[in-house]
Amino acid sequence: MVHQGIDDVSVAFWATSPGVGELRPEPLPEPSDNEVLVRTRWTGISRGTETLVLRGEVPESEHERMRAPFQSGSFPFPVKYGYLNVGVVERGPQALIGSTVFTLFPHQSAFVVPADAVTVVPDAVPARRAVLAGAVETAVNVLWDARPALGDRITIIGAGMIGCCVARLARGIPGVEVTLVDVDAAKAPVAHLLGVDFASPERAEADRDIVIEASGTAAGLGRALELAATDGAVIVASWFGSRAVTLDLGADFHSRRLTLVSSQVGEVAASQRGRRTTRQRLELALRLLEDPAFDVLLNGSSPWSELPAVMASLAGSAESTGADGPTDSLCHTIDWSRS
Repeated sequence: MVHQGIDDVSVAFWATSPGVGELRPEPLPEPSDNEVLVRTRWTGISRGTETLVLRGEVPESEHERMRAPFQSGSFPFPVKYGYLNVGVVERGPQALIGSTVFTLFPHQSAFVVPADAVTVVPDAVPARRAVLAGAVETAVNVLWDARPALGDRITIIGAGMIGCCVARLARGIPGVEVTLVDVDAAKAPVAHLLGVDFASPERAEADRDIVIEASGTAAGLGRALELAATDGAVIVASWFGSRAVTLDLGADFHSRRLTLVSSQVGEVAASQRGRRTTRQRLELALRLLEDPAFDVLLNGSSPWSELPAVMASLAGSAESTGADGPTDSLCHTIDWSRS
């Protein structure tokens, strides 16, 4: 059995076959002068992307573009994948030792990376909340792609982690009306805690200036087209992996002159690309996480030893791990301080 905390070995989660993963020992090299050793405190599960990876649904055409910054292995399997990691610098440049940092690193108990690969978490942001940095960074990019204006009517389809982050940021624009739409009525209290309206797909108002699709479903994308106003835009934030999506682009799609815009976090949105770097975007996301309202998204946690069962459950290949299980979590976090 592998134990966390020994000096020269760490523990990492690897996806090994569809719906199945395991914890493996990982060597922990000696950091050089320009590197840091980080001891992980929390990791977060990016439910949409990571479950697609665990199910082996990354299209072959995207095997290179989909690589995480510190991924090991190759798609489909075996692969060590993930990018929501918050830890403490134990060794490295003196200015960083003891700092809580966010790193785009997979689920692993400790690791060594270049010092410029970590971003210091602001003092006002609790370590567990900081795992949402990747989701908030994505939401920032989505809104940069959407280009909302004062007073816009904005609807977000899909009240998952990304949709909720987009909604919370959008509500801060003066005069906007923001509605979260989801098939699960249990998401209504979450929407209200985020300060936005909630509606079922059937009751959602139409004639919206901007509709952001974050549901990961063909039905959600189809409904987004129906809710957009004439000359409105539908921003597609979901990534569907290898799943084909059929859309009705007949009827009034052309007469209403709708615009479909793809949004993804790999590059800074075109509207900001000449003025913002990916690091500046991440630093902005961490500052935005000083807002305690984001804590409503952290509604599930498990010790690191249960990570294979948690991931299998989220991928739909196992039963929930229990009362504190992940199946209804917006962002399920992994606690690396307890086994």
